[in-house]
Amino acid sequence: MQFQTPRGTVDILPEDRKYWNFVQSKAEEVASRFGYHRIDTPMFEDARLFERGVGSTTDIVEKETYTFEDRGGDSLTLRAEGTAPVCRAYLQHGMGNLPQPIRMYYICPVFRYERPQSGRYRQHTQFGIEVIGEADASVDAEVIEVGWRFLESVGLSELSLSINSIGDKKCRPLYLEKLHSYYAGRRGQVCQDCLRRLERNPLRLLDCKEEQCQPLIEDAPVSSDNLCSECEDHWDNLRAYLTEIGLDYQVERRLVRGLDYYSRTVFEIAPPEEGRMVTIVGGGRYDGLIEELGGRPTPGIGYGMGLERVIRNIQRQNAPIPDEREPSAMVVHLGDAAKSTGLRIASGLRQAGISASLAPPRGMRSQLRYASNTGATHAIIIGDNELAKGVATLRDLDNSSQSEVPLGLLAEALGADPLS
Repeated sequence: MQFQTPRGTVDILPEDRKYWNFVQSKAEEVASRFGYHRIDTPMFEDARLFERGVGSTTDIVEKETYTFEDRGGDSLTLRAEGTAPVCRAYLQHGMGNLPQPIRMYYICPVFRYERPQSGRYRQHTQFGIEVIGEADASVDAEVIEVGWRFLESVGLSELSLSINSIGDKKCRPLYLEKLHSYYAGRRGQVCQDCLRRLERNPLRLLDCKEEQCQPLIEDAPVSSDNLCSECEDHWDNLRAYLTEIGLDYQVERRLVRGLDYYSRTVFEIAPPEEGRMVTIVGGGRYDGLIEELGGRPTPGIGYGMGLERVIRNIQRQNAPIPDEREPSAMVVHLGDAAKSTGLRIASGLRQAGISASLAPPRGMRSQLRYASNTGATHAIIIGDNELAKGVATLRDLDNSSQSEVPLGLLAEALGADPLS
């Protein structure tokens, strides 16, 4: 039997790590620049958190969660998205008593049992931000800008921002009645999933991807035409703020997102991908979620993005990433005495902050080939002649230049601080 990664998961190999280091460092840099602080929540939560927060009739809860009973009889769910756990932490730790709003970000694995496809995995890494405790539309614009600036910072171009308003608990019920009435007379034209959504979650009808449902979606009532005065003002202000900070957008009147907790603002950011736009950032406002989880009414807004899709788009667009290689040495040794000295040299270099390894005991040519294949920048060659003179031959593996360096000065020659 040959074991492989479970379906819908991937290994991040050493040669891929440079992309991950790059995007994660940029995510932290941009989030910090906007005043966000990192939060990390457990990888699994009480299953009821997602049922109440995300919605028991959403595809995530009905079809996609990894839910199990532990040995104590508790029902637990692997983290299916980032917002509900952050809101749980906000309530549990009394963050509502701190100056509002609270700005947080996270980078964490997320688990969903869904059909794997390009850029969509059953385990993926999500970079998300949440602002809890402020309802003003300027915060909505800020959250959108964080996502946009991050994608710019990693070199992605030709980005598209889509926004919509889906109203709130005051005006949405009347809109949902219109939507239900529209679809009720067209039951024979929709897919089986939409027949179920019609009775349990009509807003999700607009999120269907089945081809047969697209004409109906196109002619369906529009949420932004059915807003109360407060939601209308919020919607007008958001668009004005986005213009103020220089973000171009398009109003996507069918955009609803897939989770029950959204209200008012919803948005998506997408780069071009093989002639079509594929969302990599999605989010919106969730003013009723904290209350749904047992807290007092508290507004909130955030987004989530899959870093796997970000990396795939960096590679597709050939966006440059910095060369993160630092000096590293492979100690090439000829003879037992040189091997012992080489072991001591490698240890000393590591203590001086230089990456160093001892090559496997083979012939010199084989050791040098091994050094090149492992990505070392330099080879430190030690044989009987070098030992007799108290030096090593330091070879630059990029250009093959070499020179003799006293053993005590190798760390300095490789760029270490002479005082270290």
